[in-house]
Amino acid sequence: MSLNAMIFAAGIGSRLKPYTDKTPKALIKIGDHPMLEVALRKLERLQVRRVIVNVHHHAQQVIEFLSGYKSDHMEICISDESAQLLDTGGGLVQAAPLFEKGSDILIYNVDVLTNAPLEELIEYHRQGDQLATLMIQDRTASRYLLFDQHLKLCGWRNPKTKEEIWVNTPDSTALQVGFNGIQIIRHELLTLIKSKKSVFPIIPEYLQLAQSQSIKGWIQSTGSDWFDIGTPDKLNNASKLFLTCGPIKRQTFF
Repeated sequence: MSLNAMIFAAGIGSRLKPYTDKTPKALIKIGDHPMLEVALRKLERLQVRRVIVNVHHHAQQVIEFLSGYKSDHMEICISDESAQLLDTGGGLVQAAPLFEKGSDILIYNVDVLTNAPLEELIEYHRQGDQLATLMIQDRTASRYLLFDQHLKLCGWRNPKTKEEIWVNTPDSTALQVGFNGIQIIRHELLTLIKSKKSVFPIIPEYLQLAQSQSIKGWIQSTGSDWFDIGTPDKLNNASKLFLTCGPIKRQTFF
């Protein structure tokens, strides 16, 4: 089965100001490498055949970067959201015609830096019957996903507002985890999204689909690193680790 991918690279990066005033978030550098380059190189290593990159903020800069990026085996396509930023669900639906039919699709947030073994995520997904597999981690987060003892998605929680959404009945034993911005879906999922809106997030769709489909979590391997590069402080911390960890470990992020 072929592997396609989508990089969510369209975000405005408001939390990364002033870096993103004149530069798109996707081209902000970690050490000497734009985040988008790190993501593309990782997808190449994973043998992705086609990757879709969505663009919005400073879109032309990202398009020019991609036009100069050369790959021996990976086709790069652009999903243009210049007119309107579509969020994760809307962005995925707009990009749907660009994916190879029947392919698994690895979805990757451009502002994530990790050396977790994504080969294991892909294998775990393909060995199961789940519609989607989400990379999760036991960590502090502003929003939590909730999973049952079989790692099936069963709910969502906002710890600040105490709001909760449950797939079925509340489960006091549910595992509360952070979502790490990486996921893999079966192509079939694209036909099951029911939202009629053009702009919408994907997580509420997963909660709806989990009523009849298996949506599972994959827990990030112990000992691997993960960064959400959403603020200047987080960018500085990630860059510091990246530049000081040595050339061998540095390569594990690609």
